Amino acid sequence: MDEFHFRGKRRQLIESLRQTGRFDEKVLQVMENLPRHVFLESGFHAYAYQDEAFPIDCEQTISQPRTVAWQTTELEVLPRQHVLEIGTGSGYQAAVLSLLGARVFTVERHKPLYQKAKLTFKRLKLDRRIRTYLRDGSKGLAEMAPFDRIIATAGAAAVPPALREQLKVGGIMVIPVGPEDADQTLLKIRRVSESEWTEEDLGTCRFVPLVEE
Repeated sequence: MDEFHFRGKRRQLIESLRQTGRFDEKVLQVMENLPRHVFLESGFHAYAYQDEAFPIDCEQTISQPRTVAWQTTELEVLPRQHVLEIGTGSGYQAAVLSLLGARVFTVERHKPLYQKAKLTFKRLKLDRRIRTYLRDGSKGLAEMAPFDRIIATAGAAAVPPALREQLKVGGIMVIPVGPEDADQTLLKIRRVSESEWTEEDLGTCRFVPLVEE
């Protein structure tokens, strides 16, 4: 499953990210150990360790490794924290979070992606660390809230109110916000009290749209 040449290409990719000095070393170590090609169709395996986003089913994408490292670093995940992911997609981001020691709850609205990600988690023996749900991600996961961390891997026109409310006081949310046909802004949101949130603009990004039911 994780042949020698894949490991070599992965080391080269992660070293290039490491050289930027922008990303948390624990995140990079997880990404260096996690076989990204497993989350892609076989036709893309040869390209899996390029710093590029690639198409997956249902007109979605697997994020660029640089973007995964960026979002995950900004999320500041600690072991045993409860993390809600909006947009399971291929399952790669959820796997990174789980290997950082988080308890991951991931939500996907596309049934084929939901089913394939569950199989991938089982194949990698991560299915006990990650709970996967088929539903509208903009509504979060109220029955499991509140969450220490929330991450969205799809761009919302505005931050869904349900996600703000499901974030613990002291918690962090990283979410792209903006129109689907233009650059978006990656926001880092902290809940500082029951009624107050702060927002930090982390820079521009481009994600597939977060589609509500």
